[in-house]
Amino acid sequence: MKETILKFSQLLSKGKEYIENSPIEEFTKKERLEKWSKQEILGHLIDSAVNNLQRFTEIQFEEKPYVIRKYNQDELVKVNDYQNANRTELLHFWMSINYRIIAIMKLQTEATLGYKIVLGDHEISDLKFLMQDYVAHLEHHLQQLTIQSK
Repeated sequence: MKETILKFSQLLSKGKEYIENSPIEEFTKKERLEKWSKQEILGHLIDSAVNNLQRFTEIQFEEKPYVIRKYNQDELVKVNDYQNANRTELLHFWMSINYRIIAIMKLQTEATLGYKIVLGDHEISDLKFLMQDYVAHLEHHLQQLTIQSK
């Protein structure tokens, strides 16, 4: 997990720098009504962090295998109105919750990383996969931010 945590930390630093230095007009621009702006992608990353922090902590004490509950990404972006939110507030929240996730990742042992989970397709995996997948998901969306909107 050390490599995953290092990569995660580097992604957060790069993401923060990019978000802080992006012109607000570019960051909130919507190519099409049904596509997310870069600011809405940041909002989606916040929703992902909220849901995964809950997963990463609940698996510590809930019955195993832990069943992953899906969340409605599009509706959360709409309901939270990320498009019209204050970018600085979103950035601080995103950074803070991800620092908390890093702290949780650092606490894991080989035994806890092996805790079994049930994914949405009824596939069995483990906490280590879930944590690594979270970092890969983050990387994917940060690439979207720097290249294009969703």
